[in-house]
Amino acid sequence: MDPTLKGLIDRAVPLTEYAWKFRYPGEPEEPSLQEAEEALATAREVCTAIVARLPVEARP
Repeated sequence: MDPTLKGLIDRAVPLTEYAWKFRYPGEPEEPSLQEAEEALATAREVCTAIVARLPVEARP
């Protein structure tokens, strides 16, 4: 809906893997600390960008 978010959303698409791939601790394939920190930074960036586009009265 907002074409200015395209680049950010493209970077965030791999985050969907976190919904299932690393769900349970001890799975054979866990993210490295660096990978987890990068994913968290991307998620925060997406959240900030979307909240910034909300009307002021709808912001947390």
